[in-house]
Amino acid sequence: RSNPYQASLLQDSVRRYLQLPADQTVLILHAKVAQKSYGNEKRFFCPPPCVYLSGPGWKLKQEQIKARELGEAGFRVCGYMGLDSMGSSLMETQKLSFEEQPDAKGFSCAKSLYISDTDKRKHFRLVLKLFFSNGQEIGTFHSKLIKVISKPSQKKQSLKNTDLCISSGSKVSLFNRLRSQTVSTRYLSVEGGAFIASARQWAAFTLHLADERCTRSEFPLREGYIRYGSVVQLVCTATGVTLPPLIIRKVMKQYAMLDVDEPISQLHKCAFQFQGSDRMYLCLSTDKVIQFQASPCPKEANRELLNDGSCWTIISTETVEYTFSESLACVREPVSPVPLIAALQLTGGGDVAMLEVQGEYFHAHLKVWFGDVEAETMYRSPKSLVCVVPDVSAFSSDWRWLRYPITVPLLLIRDDGLIYSSSFTFTYTPEQSCIPGQQVLSDVPQDSDKLLDSIHQEFTRTNFHLFMQT
Repeated sequence: RSNPYQASLLQDSVRRYLQLPADQTVLILHAKVAQKSYGNEKRFFCPPPCVYLSGPGWKLKQEQIKARELGEAGFRVCGYMGLDSMGSSLMETQKLSFEEQPDAKGFSCAKSLYISDTDKRKHFRLVLKLFFSNGQEIGTFHSKLIKVISKPSQKKQSLKNTDLCISSGSKVSLFNRLRSQTVSTRYLSVEGGAFIASARQWAAFTLHLADERCTRSEFPLREGYIRYGSVVQLVCTATGVTLPPLIIRKVMKQYAMLDVDEPISQLHKCAFQFQGSDRMYLCLSTDKVIQFQASPCPKEANRELLNDGSCWTIISTETVEYTFSESLACVREPVSPVPLIAALQLTGGGDVAMLEVQGEYFHAHLKVWFGDVEAETMYRSPKSLVCVVPDVSAFSSDWRWLRYPITVPLLLIRDDGLIYSSSFTFTYTPEQSCIPGQQVLSDVPQDSDKLLDSIHQEFTRTNFHLFMQT
């Protein structure tokens, strides 16, 4: 635990942060698989890895730099992205320049990254290094694992080998490439609440498997792997904008195959027929997304002829998000490694309830905080921290009369005051059946301390609940 003086200063900072959070978020979007380049060819990753900077903390940092008379240029964020096997030389990475979007987010993408056949790994990560333009390092951030493939599988996929299959509820990207020309690549995206075909930015969509017998308004979701011929729904992960129910079809030589029901694989060509329509398909026309009516094939009833704009390539995507706040801290070191919490495990009870925080990038200089209360924290490994759960009385002076749950955010705080927020909260819930009514309390005032202490012990023993905010 921190020394009392340091803990008091930190507590004041945390309280100010909780009143007005000034987070800085780094979001990395990338494909789940990458096609290997052979010889002198360069198969650039498609869709290209993207980085978004969001949160009010970036603006606050800009104001702090201005106050030190470093000027606007001192705040500009720049970065480099490369593969994790590369050396420290910046010549081996791609430089990123961030531009501000209408929603105030900073955006950049690495369009010319590839993996050559001299790299024999089956998996790799992307590494992002961020700096302020005055030379101050912000930190180093890693993508999730990316699987290397030689080329899209032409074989019928088997569910015995699910590495390349696409499951319901997973995230995908869709792109269209006219006549196999790289410069003509357009990505399905969302702008202003409408679907568009963008040459610059791509959106990740949650691909849901639906019950074919239900109407659009009901649309119950199902688990399982996506097969051709299934009814699916595409939901934009950033905006929630949704397309109507679609039937996903396999594409072969610009024909939609109506009788194929095999599992879908990475980088397959596919088409999306609007359910209940007369051969209408999702199609792009320059930067617009429209409906295209396919032509029936006179010789083969199980095929329909598409145009180029109706043929999409599908690929699974990953998202990793790092959030920190240095607004109230005097941070001289990079913010990385930024810890990521994946799960919480509660054990014990009574006066000593222990919480194990599971995730990645943990280190010995982190403390777990329940709201503005520091917990005694023990470092176990880069994937595990263990802490003692603070007593409920630390959050409520009137816990003796508590009739409602108390929920506090779970934070990780570095020794120098850098705050890492999370999507997890911790809730203390009173046992309603144990809380005496007003009449009972007025009848036993002299024994109330003893009675309430026993209630409190039972309360702390049995009534901790963990929640992840959605």
